[in-house]
Amino acid sequence: MDIPFDEGSPSPLAEESRPVPPNSLDLNGSHPGKKKLTAPEISLSLDQSEGSILSDDNLDTPEDLDINVDDLETPDEADSLEYSGQGNELEWEDETPSAINTGREVAEPIPEYTAEEERIDNRLWRTVVIGEQEHRIDMKAIEPYRKVVSHGGYYSDGLNAIIVFAACFLPESNRPDYNYIMENLFLYVISTLELLVAEDYMIIYLNGATPRRKMPGFNWMKKCYQMIDRRLRKNLKSFIIVHPSWFIRTILAVTRPFISSKFSSKIRYVSSLAELEELIPMQHVQIPDTIRECEEEKCKKRRMRLDEELKEASDTTNRLSIESEASSDEQVAETTLDKHIE
Repeated sequence: MDIPFDEGSPSPLAEESRPVPPNSLDLNGSHPGKKKLTAPEISLSLDQSEGSILSDDNLDTPEDLDINVDDLETPDEADSLEYSGQGNELEWEDETPSAINTGREVAEPIPEYTAEEERIDNRLWRTVVIGEQEHRIDMKAIEPYRKVVSHGGYYSDGLNAIIVFAACFLPESNRPDYNYIMENLFLYVISTLELLVAEDYMIIYLNGATPRRKMPGFNWMKKCYQMIDRRLRKNLKSFIIVHPSWFIRTILAVTRPFISSKFSSKIRYVSSLAELEELIPMQHVQIPDTIRECEEEKCKKRRMRLDEELKEASDTTNRLSIESEASSDEQVAETTLDKHIE
């Protein structure tokens, strides 16, 4: 049976002579980057005129037209068609669409927060609770000054802690960030006391080898005392100041009106490490080398001063002895002369 074809419909011979479109991309680079295929004109009008998709010619299907679906070629997944929106041209892209081709912005990937970075961040900042208030301590800022407070072991029976405060490790007051460092250092000292102290305790304040520019100010010491927890104030049994200077004595005298009489009675001055060793066990007390050298220098000067005083005393004694002997000789000579005269 012959299938009639209209004049506007292509014949089977014309379809056979048309080149078959490729079903895969040529990856050997033998064709240009883009291929443009021209689509046939299609009328989308809803009337049944000639050439319309609703015309009788397009709707009629021959009964003996056998179409094998398996023989139909479908485009590969790698093939991509891009509708340009102008005319009837379809654009065949060889490359993966990018931000330039698609017009979309490529979002930058969010950097992953590794466990090492989290550990470092936790080391840089520490959150503490002091007086029912939460504070954050900049651990990086106070890193060079963390030796200012240390644990010196225990005394007597039980967990009576010895807390050592070395003023020589304090920052110099001429630093531009001095107030910021001292504020964070203050929080670090108070939080460390709460961690180290379980029962009664004493504080050893090492004032030796500390120049005036490193001495803590009055406001800082007052703030420390005011923010110390009541438990810490009550359990403090002794506050020993080693190598006290006139400045620290003056500071304590000025702060006396702001502290309780009980706290004032706990303050004790010690002039040497040897005297301190008579009061507490020194096995675990870490004394900075600068303080030991400072004490040796003071002891050397003290010995020299004592030697000079002894020498002066000896010279005075010798002079008095000579004068006494001379006076005695004169008296003997006068007595002898008197006897001869008689």
